[in-house]
Amino acid sequence: MMRSQAIVTRLAGGGLAVLLLMGLAACGGPPKWVEKGSGAFNEKDSKAFYGVGSVVGVRNEPLAWDTAENRGRAEIAKSFETYTGYLMRDYAASTTAGDFTRNTEEQNVERAIKTVTTATLSGVRPIDRYKDDKTNTYYVLTKLSLEDMKNNLEQAKELNAQVRDFVRKNADRLFERLEKEEEKRANH
Repeated sequence: MMRSQAIVTRLAGGGLAVLLLMGLAACGGPPKWVEKGSGAFNEKDSKAFYGVGSVVGVRNEPLAWDTAENRGRAEIAKSFETYTGYLMRDYAASTTAGDFTRNTEEQNVERAIKTVTTATLSGVRPIDRYKDDKTNTYYVLTKLSLEDMKNNLEQAKELNAQVRDFVRKNADRLFERLEKEEEKRANH
């Protein structure tokens, strides 16, 4: 009886060890996409743009997920159009006065960087989420397929053509209307 209890204990302990190993493997760190980051990738014959957004330290969980998702969308937008303005000012002076034994120096370095991204992208979808409980960081993976991007570009071209045609057709009429409104204001 003692021997069978020992065997059962060993099996149970071994089973527990296997379960613990499986649990550790499941919690083996963040998904690969967190480390891979944002960019254009060809995954399983599906060309797409991916954006990884993250936020840390937000206690309101729904707000954290929304923020990470929006940042993922912004990462995709940055792939298409980003304007960066950079300014650096550097000032240095050395002054000697009196008997030339005293020297005063001063330096000032300033740097300003402004980055702006503006894009309207239809079809960007969140496809995966991950929360790092150790750092309280929320991650969201967003995706825009190449096909959706092509459709966006085609719609933008069509919209620009429609706006151009509308302006051409209505420019004279709109200009006359503006003149009439200005006359009304001048006469009152």
